[in-house]
Order: sequence, then structure tokens, then C-alpha cells
Amino acid sequence: MTRTETSLAGALLDRRYRVGGLIARGGMSSVYRGVDTRLDRPVAVKVMDSRFAGDRSFVERFEREARSAARLHHPHVVAVHDQGFDTSAGVDDPRAFLVMELVDGGTLRDLLTERGRLDVPLALTVAEQVLSALAAAHAAGLVHRDIKPENVLIGAAGESGGVVKVADFGLVRAAASAGTTSTSVILGTVGYLSPEQVSTGASSARSDVYSTGILLFEMLTGQVPYHGDTALSVAYRHVNDDVPRPSTVVPELPSALDELVERATRRDPESRPADAEAFLAEIQRVRAELGLPPAPIPRVPAPRTATQPPAETDSELTVPALPAVGTATSTTALPSDGGPRGTQALPRAAAQDHEQETDDGPLASPRRRAPLAVLALVVLVLLGGVGAGVWWFSSGRYVDVPSVTGMSREEAETALRQAELTPVVTEERHNTTPSGTVIRTEPDGGDRALQGDEVTVVLSLGRPVVPDVRPGASVEEAERAIEAVQLTPRVSEETDEYSSDVPEGAVVSLTPEPGSQANVGDAVTIVRSKGPPPTPVPDVRGKSRDEAFQALRDAGFEPFEAGEEFAEGVAAGHVVRTDPAQGSTVDEGTRVGVVVSNAVKVPSVVGRRTEKAVQILREAGFEVSGGDSRGPISFVIEQSPSGGSFVRPGTTVNLSVIP
Repeated sequence: MTRTETSLAGALLDRRYRVGGLIARGGMSSVYRGVDTRLDRPVAVKVMDSRFAGDRSFVERFEREARSAARLHHPHVVAVHDQGFDTSAGVDDPRAFLVMELVDGGTLRDLLTERGRLDVPLALTVAEQVLSALAAAHAAGLVHRDIKPENVLIGAAGESGGVVKVADFGLVRAAASAGTTSTSVILGTVGYLSPEQVSTGASSARSDVYSTGILLFEMLTGQVPYHGDTALSVAYRHVNDDVPRPSTVVPELPSALDELVERATRRDPESRPADAEAFLAEIQRVRAELGLPPAPIPRVPAPRTATQPPAETDSELTVPALPAVGTATSTTALPSDGGPRGTQALPRAAAQDHEQETDDGPLASPRRRAPLAVLALVVLVLLGGVGAGVWWFSSGRYVDVPSVTGMSREEAETALRQAELTPVVTEERHNTTPSGTVIRTEPDGGDRALQGDEVTVVLSLGRPVVPDVRPGASVEEAERAIEAVQLTPRVSEETDEYSSDVPEGAVVSLTPEPGSQANVGDAVTIVRSKGPPPTPVPDVRGKSRDEAFQALRDAGFEPFEAGEEFAEGVAAGHVVRTDPAQGSTVDEGTRVGVVVSNAVKVPSVVGRRTEKAVQILREAGFEVSGGDSRGPISFVIEQSPSGGSFVRPGTTVNLSVIP
């Protein structure tokens, strides 16, 4: 048990991540359930053994690999949320840790242990999801280097079953740089190592294809292709032997599956599919030829708790490095079972001696006694060979990574190839480095690297430019386009606006506008459409009822009679007002009430005989004042209100008469 395991349960890492129960334990790390106290979400916390955290080369590569893995966003990749180094226990006991997505379930190893082997549709479905994750990694310039059932997690995915997720991108490469491992080791899982990883330490996307081919063999047959008394003998079976056909173990398997495994596990990397995407296409083609539908992924029980941690061989196992070439130890520091499951550090020098003995017989077993002079010469040659071997395995195979920061792509690739390294170019936006210029390399200039090893060259694309997102695009499309240039999409109801041309919820425009330069991480506001603007109620005051009703219908409203009221100067039956009022913006189809005038027109009675004038006014509904006659013949000479005026019903009309 590592020091990590005895002290971490209940600890708070980096003042943020509360550590819970132990999920899995290995020689390199321990995995715990945890809680991100800031976001209140469950996470998995992978804590590296303290001997790694104290090694500067491991720390640098651990940070680089964690950043690279965190850039992978894929449904079949275990997401990396954060990485850090906690020193709450003191600077002499730092803890390097990764914070990852918590996958509620078990591993492919658990499923194989439960079932022995998988039926063909299920095996192909698992392989397709693994390759889908690897294809995303390869497209981003990442190589996993340690594909095995323990790194293939199976989590719950609702009622439909489980989902495959690949974990631990880059950790093997980070551990390989640590001072706890000899400079001449093979680090990986022996049952799944590609021949080039064993013989030279080089790894590429084709190495992941090989390991996935071994994984497919195991799913189809229930066993790995190679077994041996030691891990070393298993590793070198990959170099010296062709992987057998799955049908030699399970005869009823179709020949198309034999050919699929054979293509993926050829010893020459150039003869394999170029990357995971190419291998995935071949599997999908074979599935179609065999007429096999995708199979639901079965749920796998969650790992046991800290009271029953999984066996060491089911997690990571780091074997202590061997002394330099020429010492007494050989394979004795390796696990005795040589099992294929654990991530192991194998001494490549001893491994190559093993290969030579396998091919040529022991070097120290001369068949006949040589004369003294010849024997002395042999000793000198052997001593020279040992010295050369010591130099080769300790430093001769390693070169300094040249500093190419600030160079063009062509200059950087030339410099790295001249240093016998393999450049792999990736691109990213940068606020200050001009487009087409190298920002940095991984590993950094001045670091040591194995001849032929990959060096990631990060090339600047210049400052981000706000993308051209067409009006009417979905918000999701706009967000993807903005994130692709390393800007931050932002939406807010406050910036949404009405549009007669763009459907509600779609993109109207971006702020800043497309083509504008910005800095990495700057916010770009996505202006969404609120649909057509509300229609204002037309002004129909003074119109007749029928005219008003027609005008409102033409504007898209539903008019109705809302009563009568008096309004100065508005003729009876004409519109006084509407409800909602004219100019209000309301949705089309809204009902609009029409209020008409109940005013009456005063008859003109000036010049009429008083008696007749009073009769006319009273019949029209008016009260009369001053109409008393003073003689047999009397005439109206003035009236108020005047004739033709519109007044309230029942208004009193005052008359002036003579005599």
C-alpha cells in the first residue's frame, strides 16, 4: 500500500477536491471517489505516488499530458477536468493528481472476467467505441500507448445500457520520463505492447491500432494471444511472433474477423491501418458484410470500495528499474507471473539480451576451449561491447530536443528531423505569436528524448478571428464555430432582438461582428432572434365603426365592440378609442376592443317659431331652457350649443327668443 492510500481518504486537495473512498490501487497511482466542492459534482481523483511528484521531469510531462488530455471532448473519452500538485501535507510530500469524470460502472476486464469471451456483435461494438475515442485522440495528435481492458471503462447510459469510455491518456508517457524509471526501459502492459514499443520504445497511432487489435482478439477468444513465464518473454513474443488467428482458439469465428485482427497486429507498423479512424472503418465494413447490428453494452457493476481494493495485477504495476547494463540483476526484478494486465517497466537492455539468447544461444557458452590469445581478444571485444552497450542504453539513444520556438513550420520540422526526432504538428491560436510561427514544443527545447520519438510542434494560427456565422444558424452551430477558434460563446436574453427574417431562437448576428480580431478566450455574444416584432395597433380614432373594424383586421387583429362613450368632437358611431390603445405593440391575432362615440348632433332651430323649435329639440332628446313664449308669435334668434354641435345625450339647449 502506498503512502497516498493511508492518508488521503477525507483529505481536501488543492482546497477544492474532497477525497472519498478508494476505487482502485496500483504501483503508479490510486483512484478515489471524490467531490468537487466548488461545483458540487462527483469526480474521480487519480493521485500519483509521491515518488513521481518529486521528479521534475515527471512533473513537467505530467502537466503537458494532462493539458493535452483535457482538450479531448468526446463521448467515449473519460473527461479530464483538472490537474494539480497538492502540498497541504508539506513540500516534502507533494501529491500530483488528476481530476476526471466519475464513470459509474466497471471495466472491460470486469466484463471479460464475468463472461469469459464476448459474442461477436458485442465485441465489435466495444471495439468501435474504443476506436471512436482513439480516433478523436489521434486527430488531436495524441497517442494513448496503453490500451488494455483495465483502461476501458463501462459506465451506465440510462435505460439503453452501458457506454464505453477510454481512460488514462498520456499517463504512461508521463511516467516514462520520471527518474524512478531507468533510461533503458520498456513501459507499458506486456500483453498489449506493439513490437516497436518493445524493440525501440517508439509509439504512434499505429501502436494504438496494434493494442486495440490485441484487445479485439481477447474479446473474441477470452484470452490474450501470448503467455510466458516472465513479462519479458511475453513482451518479446510480440516482436518475434505473428499474432495467431482468433479462429485457432474459437473455430466457429468468421474468417473476416481473423483478417481484421491480422491487419491490425502486423509486426510492421506500416502494414497496419494508419490510425484508429482507418481501423474503425474496417471494423464497420466487416460488420456490414456479416450483417451484424450494433449490440447494447451491458452494465457492469461499479468497482469495489476501499475495503476490498482490486488486485494489483488489475491496475497499474510499476516494476523498479534495473541497474545499468553489466550488473548482476536481470529479469529478477520483474513480476514472477509475467502477466499481461499491469502497466510495467521492463529493462530494454535485458530484454534485448533475452532476444539475442533466443536467436543465437547464450553468448557465454563457447563450444570449445580457445587459445589464451584468442580468449583475451574475445574478452576485450566483450568489454568493448559492454561499454558500447552501456553508452547506448544509458545515453547514446537519446538526443537533445532542439529549440525551435519562433521558427516557421518548415524550419522547425527540418531541425527536428536533423536531430533524429519525429515532428508532429498541431495548431492553436495565440495572441502575440504571428501566424505560422512555432509557439512551443512538447517536450520543450533542451529536454532529452529518444531517437525517433515524437515531438509535438505547436504552431500559431495567430489571434482568433470572430467566425462568419450566417443569420438563421442554430445556437449550437455558432457555439461550435466560436469555440473552434478558441473564443468563448456567450448568450444573454438582454441582447436578443426581434427579427422578421430569422426564426425565433436562431442566430441573428454576433458581437463583435464576424471578421473582427480578438484575443484567445474573449467572449463573443450570440444575438438570438425573438421572432417577428410585435405589431402596433393602428390609429382608427374618428373612423366609422365599419372602417375601424376593417383596418384592424388588415393589421392582423380581431376587433370587437367594446361599448360607447362621449368624446368631444367625435360624431356618433365613430371611434373614440381602442383597447389596447393605438400604437401599442402586441402579438398578431390579439383581440382589440373598439369604443365608439355616443354623441348626438344638436339641430339648428334659429329663426324658427319658438313653439316649433322646442318641439324639435325635445324630440331629439334634448332639454330646453328659455323657450317660454311671450306672445302668440315668437321666434328663436340664438341657441347654445349651436346647431350642428355634437354633445352628450340629454344636454340642455338654451334658447333666446323674441318678443
